[in-house]
Amino acid sequence: MVAYVVRRLIAIVVMLFAISLFTFLIFFGMPSNPARLTCGKICTPARIEQNRHALGYDRPVAVQYGDFLKGMVLERNFPDDARLQRTHPELITHCQAPCLGYSPTQQTTINSVMGRAAPITLSLTIGAFVMWVVVGVGLGVVSAVRRGKVVDKVLLSVSLIGYSFPTFFVGLILYDIVSIKYGLLPAPGYVSPMHDPVGWASGMLAPWLTLALTYMALYVRLTRAKMLDTMAEDYIRTARAKGLRSHRVVLKHGLRASLTPIVTIAGLDIAGVLGATAITEQVFNLNGIGQLFVQSVSRNDFTLIQGMVMLIAAFYVFINLAVDLLYAVFDPRIRYT
Repeated sequence: MVAYVVRRLIAIVVMLFAISLFTFLIFFGMPSNPARLTCGKICTPARIEQNRHALGYDRPVAVQYGDFLKGMVLERNFPDDARLQRTHPELITHCQAPCLGYSPTQQTTINSVMGRAAPITLSLTIGAFVMWVVVGVGLGVVSAVRRGKVVDKVLLSVSLIGYSFPTFFVGLILYDIVSIKYGLLPAPGYVSPMHDPVGWASGMLAPWLTLALTYMALYVRLTRAKMLDTMAEDYIRTARAKGLRSHRVVLKHGLRASLTPIVTIAGLDIAGVLGATAITEQVFNLNGIGQLFVQSVSRNDFTLIQGMVMLIAAFYVFINLAVDLLYAVFDPRIRYT
């Protein structure tokens, strides 16, 4: 297992290196000049050229990429000017490793920008993920056990309807009608869970429901289909013939065997939804990564976009590693060497 994890970590480093090189070359080839974003509409050609030199945009692409990799491992200063650091250190912005770069539009490091936005998006993503997995898998098991009965038909119908609703529609209904008009849900908003855990959970409840509803409906149908296949296996009949209790057969033998494909889909979903939260954040006015991504695209802040691409890519590959390791937990036949 240890050797497998080490090999995967090496592969992850190589993959992230390739992603960083690919995105860096794409944004380097863009026709716009990032230095134009540093001083708004009052930029003079001389000021633009001065900022371009200060931020290193006038250097060859290989040198710029080398500086980027150096910042990921060590640290960087913006502007990277030794003379200015000696004469006016208050003008230098320091970026700790791993440094993702400097945002001209935000006038600060990408690490600082992402440090403010990432907790919001992670709260939204992880909370919605727990909700749709627990509720979706649980209802899927109930639907499979009650196959053909009223409960099964109701759950299938409701899940199909829930899967059909777009995210923005669900969000507007929960925000304007359920939460604001009738007060059935707490007013949505984000507070740090470290300061107010109850306020954090109540404020994120409506966004969690918005993001989780579509996935929840999918997991009901996915779990039901896999459970029906598993419950028809010979070892399930053997377990019943041994006199094991019904709930033990369903949960320990049936559900555990059904979790392998569900874990696969769950890993892909949680990694994908991290970069697809823009609609939910827009509806509930949450300044997370999704909202930040939309703003950076509209402002042509390519360095900020590159930093977010790297963050989402890293999250994606590490989630896939966790999923692969969970296979051995749910399926004892799988062994890594």
